[in-house]
Amino acid sequence: MKKKLNLYNNIVVRFTGFGGQGIVLAGYILGKSAIFDGKNSLQTQSYGSEARGGTCKSDVFISDKEIFEFETDELDILVSMSQTAYNRYIPLLKKNGILIVDRDLVKVVSEKITCYRVDAVDTAEKVIGRKIMANIVMLGFLTGKTKITTYESMKKSIIESVPEVTVEKNLKAFDEGYKKSIV
Repeated sequence: MKKKLNLYNNIVVRFTGFGGQGIVLAGYILGKSAIFDGKNSLQTQSYGSEARGGTCKSDVFISDKEIFEFETDELDILVSMSQTAYNRYIPLLKKNGILIVDRDLVKVVSEKITCYRVDAVDTAEKVIGRKIMANIVMLGFLTGKTKITTYESMKKSIIESVPEVTVEKNLKAFDEGYKKSIV
């Protein structure tokens, strides 16, 4: 079942995982994409002092109106790429919220929520040859499944946000995730 998001209200998306997975980059790309679509956007991030390997989160607030809040205890969408982060943040997901997880990294406990399981790490490794691009696979899936931003604005945001030498592979990772959302 596809959920249509009402972008006239604030939408809060939280990307979670551990340092080194590109969680902050995913949030940054989504926020920038929303701006390209004419929305207001605010992105925040938090990560442990370990940087690589510690729990990490990136929140993205998207709205047609001005955004005055930058903290939340309710999430519309939770994208989780680690079990520890999922366990920590799943209580904040609204009852009608959307959960997107990497199926190989996160075991979902509750079946009473809308949950999509994506083989992001596996896809990034097999198709692109780089596990680290799993975050971009997840962005593709998120975009296709929720229509939170347009396909075009997300691709533009990726092009402007990643190193030039990796643009082609990142766009391929995005397209792979997007294709998985419409299967």
